[in-house]
Amino acid sequence: MWFSASENIQRIRDAGVEEGVFPIHADARSLPFADEFFDAIVCIDSLYYYGTDDLYLNYLARFVKPGGQVGIAGAGLVREIEGSIPDHLREWWTQDLWCLHSAAWWRRHWERTGIIDIELADTMPDGWRLWLDWHRAVAPDNEAEINALEADRGSYLGYVRMVGRRQAQAKLTDDIVSLPLQYTKKPLLRTEK
Repeated sequence: MWFSASENIQRIRDAGVEEGVFPIHADARSLPFADEFFDAIVCIDSLYYYGTDDLYLNYLARFVKPGGQVGIAGAGLVREIEGSIPDHLREWWTQDLWCLHSAAWWRRHWERTGIIDIELADTMPDGWRLWLDWHRAVAPDNEAEINALEADRGSYLGYVRMVGRRQAQAKLTDDIVSLPLQYTKKPLLRTEK
């Protein structure tokens, strides 16, 4: 989202892994992969932007082989916020942050699909500290988020991780393809003859 594939290829080269890591800048809802292409899928600090959609896991799971793992790790909540935003988070909190959820929320979100068997769903110990350390390193001027993390100290904010395995027998629904792809001019109202 923030870095181009061209920027990422340099990072990949600097890390010496260009033989096995290939940067792609793509929309998460329009991925350029064949069904059952991957042995595993790992989403770091990204799934909460698009994965809260009730239909997304069905879409993503088609890219991993049956029995393959899907893992996520990212900013999240230790517990869901019920009611109004806690006072110590108000200055930082914006509407887009409602995409953050707890490990229990993610577990329910995935389990109800019948697509993934959950192997791990938790909040990383001291995840809020890791989030804070990361922010101090890459965005030290983001005082609002740093202050929120310092004030919260893991009460609500944390780092969520989850790992599941695609059920071999899971039935993935197909994308809707029954609509005509080309427009054909027809009267809006049809009359019987």
